[in-house]
Amino acid sequence: MPNKASAHYDFRPVTRADLPMIRAWLAQPHVAEWWDDPEDEIAAIEEHIDSISVEPLVIELDGKPIGYLQSYDPHMEDDHPYQDQPFGTLGIDMSIGVPDLVGKGHGSAIIRQFVADLFEEGVPRVIIDPDPANKRAIRAYEKAGFVAFDTRTSIYGPALMMAIDADGEEF
Repeated sequence: MPNKASAHYDFRPVTRADLPMIRAWLAQPHVAEWWDDPEDEIAAIEEHIDSISVEPLVIELDGKPIGYLQSYDPHMEDDHPYQDQPFGTLGIDMSIGVPDLVGKGHGSAIIRQFVADLFEEGVPRVIIDPDPANKRAIRAYEKAGFVAFDTRTSIYGPALMMAIDADGEEF
């Protein structure tokens, strides 16, 4: 488990030079189980580099890349299945790419820090949509303060809809 007093994560924009590293992470069994085909995902991430609706980020710990995170605005994408969320809501997706760091508390710590940054920027709600079978991710998101509010099936597959609001209100 990361030392909460000293663990600080940095989030930097993905560059094209990062794509081979992210491709390797997507091929790791603990990531591949929950993401689509690595080549399809890399193509989408590369498109997101210049996107205004999706922000692809590399997560760093002590200056070393350890994972991938993206935030997105469902209201900026035509026909996004989560447009029923309040205006200003951002969605996030995350994976720790380095296998040795999985199961050590980094996931919930990364999410807590990133969500706190979003709330400071004025984002009212953050959503995340793990596969209902992804118990490890769900536990990490619950530890970060997310609460389940719906189960859906969308173009992205089955999703347990989870949210956290800046004002601390339950939904």
